[in-house]
Amino acid sequence: MGALDGILVADFSRVLAGPLATMTLGDLGADVVKVERPGPGDDTRTWGPPYAPTGESTYFLSVNRNKRGLTLDLASPAGREAALDLARRADVLVENFAPGTMERFGLGYEQIGNPRLVYASVTGFGRGQPAPGYDFLIQAVGGLMSITGDPGGPPTKAGVALVDVLAGQQLTSGILAALYVRERTGRGQRVEVNLLSSLLAGLVNQASAVLNAGAAPARMGNRHPSIAPYEAFDASDGPLAVAVGNDGQFARLCAALGLDLAGDPRFATNAARVAHRDALAGALGAVFAGEPVAHWVGALTAAGVPCGPVNSIAEAIALAERLGLAPVVELDGRRSVASPITMSETPVSYRRSPPTH
Repeated sequence: MGALDGILVADFSRVLAGPLATMTLGDLGADVVKVERPGPGDDTRTWGPPYAPTGESTYFLSVNRNKRGLTLDLASPAGREAALDLARRADVLVENFAPGTMERFGLGYEQIGNPRLVYASVTGFGRGQPAPGYDFLIQAVGGLMSITGDPGGPPTKAGVALVDVLAGQQLTSGILAALYVRERTGRGQRVEVNLLSSLLAGLVNQASAVLNAGAAPARMGNRHPSIAPYEAFDASDGPLAVAVGNDGQFARLCAALGLDLAGDPRFATNAARVAHRDALAGALGAVFAGEPVAHWVGALTAAGVPCGPVNSIAEAIALAERLGLAPVVELDGRRSVASPITMSETPVSYRRSPPTH
């Protein structure tokens, strides 16, 4: 039995943030009914290439397992009535339409008449703002692009729709908390997440630097604003990621490289290393360039220094497989990345491949 066995989720969401949240609920055992419009359905069904051998968009497949499919025309009386019936029976409803859309269909929070319903919404900028929120736009206006990229280079987005992922995870947390409260009170509630606030919360230390120190974080490439050495170095055959988080690790790094730097006042503490990061990077880089990545991974790992190659996604999946993490799920010939959640008593399960439309 899954942790959410018996929970019915009416999923009116599309694209990424909402579907990621509902897939997580489905992995945890909930019965998720994905509602799509006639014709194209979820926007991501047409987002390609690439396409799976089945002809389906790989984007759609990434966040829609463990769901049943239902096509409804919410512009028609019959479609609205069927949707309302589903919402009245559901424990959770998830939607990410433009603000006001669900109300026009008679499916607003106050209109459904289900006091036990957890009604979860994702918007771009908050319920009162009609502007649509797309991940790339939020990365731009939300400050993430200002700190992503090489120094002196153009602002750069992250390589995945990171804001949507953050918002989907925040939405899942809110839904689970609301279900827990309902166990005590018998009443559901409204849960709202917006993309801009999710990104600001996800900026963590960088936002704290602005708020508490008046700092103006800048693009630093692979370097860290508060830790050194914490960046990529060029070995003889490619880049090597080195993540030194304390003075003990730095001392072991120096010993493994045959360098007498740990006692140098410029590098003796993390704050000093950050202040002299260019000189430090030059000294370390000269040694790293003399051997291949595999050599340094072996030597530094043996010394207890966090490091690794800069893998492709395929190589990262292969690494997880070698570590026994079982990172891939296959259902009906469709493959997806497994849930990262493990639970000893109510484990996640994979019961349904993404629904056809």
